[in-house]
Amino acid sequence: MNSFRPIHFTFLILSLAFLLAPHLLGAPDPKKPCYGKRTKGMQCIPAGEFIRGSNKYDTDEMPEQKIYISDFFMDLYEVTNEDFSRCIEDGSCKECLYNGTCDTIGPAYGEIYLKPKQPVLGVSWYTAKEYCEWAGKRLPTEAEWEKAARGPKGNLYPWGNKTANCKLAVIEEGNRKGCVSRKLNPPNLMPTAPVGSRPAGAYGLFDMAGNSWEWVQDWYSESYAACGEACSGKDPKGPCKGEESCPGFTRKTLKGGSWWWPAEYARGSKRRSHLPQNFPEYHHFGFRCAKDPG
Repeated sequence: MNSFRPIHFTFLILSLAFLLAPHLLGAPDPKKPCYGKRTKGMQCIPAGEFIRGSNKYDTDEMPEQKIYISDFFMDLYEVTNEDFSRCIEDGSCKECLYNGTCDTIGPAYGEIYLKPKQPVLGVSWYTAKEYCEWAGKRLPTEAEWEKAARGPKGNLYPWGNKTANCKLAVIEEGNRKGCVSRKLNPPNLMPTAPVGSRPAGAYGLFDMAGNSWEWVQDWYSESYAACGEACSGKDPKGPCKGEESCPGFTRKTLKGGSWWWPAEYARGSKRRSHLPQNFPEYHHFGFRCAKDPG
């Protein structure tokens, strides 16, 4: 019997440790952001207030106010062609636009936009949502996305308040040496860049300014003031909480600017709207996913 005592004693110590401090044995720690968990390819954005919107720029960004966001995970990178192809191959993502005509998802500008590490382009909001759910994730809310892009102090850009340039973000900057110029004809001479080709910004995320516009969960409202309670308080999700159907609202929100637009479009507070079907008016939009820590 004596030979079993060390085992019993060890078991007792481990049991007490789990009860008193379970995180020491690898269990979630509620005192840490995202419970101390790690998720491959994602970064934990810690809970807290941040400054959303702006009173200085476009009217749809008003009013500037502090918003509280619970902690969540955000993809380090925009979803790439390589990522998206796995969902297509799995049969979980349809290689069609939402209009039902099965037009192929992807850019209209040719194969120069289809390299594995470039952001997937030309998807509808519905397709972005479908992919994120397939990956066990979800689309970020607009407020989550903006906090992840700007940090808690309301910086204009992921790196701070210095105006965007092509060394910091994949944006259009004329014919400046070392940058990609905006060649409208043909547009396939002005491609996106592989994700992560510019320095990381707030929270270690890449391409939160430029490269591709990114769909978020929220329905677009003409301003935060007009949106009212749905766009304020803790963890706002916008009109109808961003659900697929929202009477009176027809456009979803996009953030981040793109390779096709100059610095002012890459501001973290900048908002753009578009039909979630991405049809009949079509644009080269991409996305990234978020995930709850629980």
